[in-house]
Amino acid sequence: MKADAPSSAQLADATDFQAIEVAMIEGHPGFVANNGRLGFTSVDYQAYAPEAGTDIRVIWLAVHKDHATPSTLSTLNYAQMLVEELGQDTVDDFTRQVAAKGVNPADYHFMPAHPWQWFNKLSIAFAGYVAQRKIICLDYSADHYIAQQSIRTFFNTSDRTKRYVKTSLSILNMGFMRGLSPYYMSGTPAINEFIKELVSKDGFLRENGFTILQEVAAIGFRNFYYEAAIPVDTPYKKQFSALWRENPLPLLKPGERLMTMAALLHVDKDGHALMPELIRRSGLPALTWVRQYLQVYLTPLLHCFYAYELTFMPHGENLILVMDNHVPVRAIMKDIAEECAILDIKAREWLPERVQRLAVEVPDNFKLLGIFIDVFDGVLRHINHVLVENACCTEDQFWGAVADCVYDYQEAHPEHAAKYAHYDMFVPEFLHSCLNRLQLGNNVQMVNLADPASSLKIAGNLVNPIAKFRRAASAVQAEATDVVEAAA
Repeated sequence: MKADAPSSAQLADATDFQAIEVAMIEGHPGFVANNGRLGFTSVDYQAYAPEAGTDIRVIWLAVHKDHATPSTLSTLNYAQMLVEELGQDTVDDFTRQVAAKGVNPADYHFMPAHPWQWFNKLSIAFAGYVAQRKIICLDYSADHYIAQQSIRTFFNTSDRTKRYVKTSLSILNMGFMRGLSPYYMSGTPAINEFIKELVSKDGFLRENGFTILQEVAAIGFRNFYYEAAIPVDTPYKKQFSALWRENPLPLLKPGERLMTMAALLHVDKDGHALMPELIRRSGLPALTWVRQYLQVYLTPLLHCFYAYELTFMPHGENLILVMDNHVPVRAIMKDIAEECAILDIKAREWLPERVQRLAVEVPDNFKLLGIFIDVFDGVLRHINHVLVENACCTEDQFWGAVADCVYDYQEAHPEHAAKYAHYDMFVPEFLHSCLNRLQLGNNVQMVNLADPASSLKIAGNLVNPIAKFRRAASAVQAEATDVVEAAA
């Protein structure tokens, strides 16, 4: 941690969400090796790590259309998006540079690369394509960026209205080589558009304020040499892709600000936690603040699961909180195309072709792990620890509030009563999916994203922390029991 790193008190009052972003140094709380930078030298670390807070300029390249096909939302086209991101003058300059190489600019697309990726991977592993002028290096971006916690995503600090840029980065971080699949890029905007429409049309989610940041455009370069030599999935095929994600700042109302949810677990260099500072400044009783947070975070996840069998990867870095007077009022989910899924393989029968990879086959007894492991074990137990350690509430008070949140949702939505009985949030125990065993077993790709359930390593059960708060059968539960018995 930097000697001059801001205190939790300073971060609690910070209006620039990027100041909070670069102050996050904890990494994923559920992993032992939780903040990897394998591949960076000490110099690279200072230049590119998010916590270094260094200005970065991406490198722009021209790529031949034989190898790269962009995809966008239906409301956007790639040429329009490039003008919005680069400006017409830069697009014209790049076009002249390509023509000066003696090739036809109409045969090329422009795409960005992480500077580390260009100098350490692409200029070497893709040297044949550079020699053939299938890849032409153009220039650094005029705009400056700052790396986000995910390390390969950049926020534009020169023009804070522009989109995020996410690029392939072949370093080892958190159980994956951080590439981006060129094959996935073709369907990325379509998946985002589908999820955005689903969320936007859902009256409950709309009222809750839950939304997503769409990945609006994507492009990937296919290396045919690697495809011919290596038939299986491999990081070598994921070295050169990029996508653009919506900027959350335009979603704010007057007085609101943004904060990564990971900040709720942040502890400064003096051992002071950020979350208690937020609670104190809000003027609310701690449990009232916690209940509002759960309404913003947990409730929409419950709804997405019970209404659509839709799950996200809702860890702290993937979720942005909208704060008003230091209180969470809305949640914005990101990293959609790679990490959300519909837990029903039969959904492929009705899903549009370009988004069918959303539907995955998951054993029935694994489906609630998206809540139990990813939310309870992966996030809320750490939230609970910070709150209890700082005397904001007791452990029973916290998990009682979680149980109340679940019941409040279920009682407001009796239409899913049969599912509440089948996928019971109050079972005494749930399967213990071991993330560290996954990472130790394969630290290059710990999960097969196309079939995540097949990768899980289960070791016994965990006690369900809300089981003790099960209530006597409510009207909803009684109705659910009747439905289940009738079905039997």
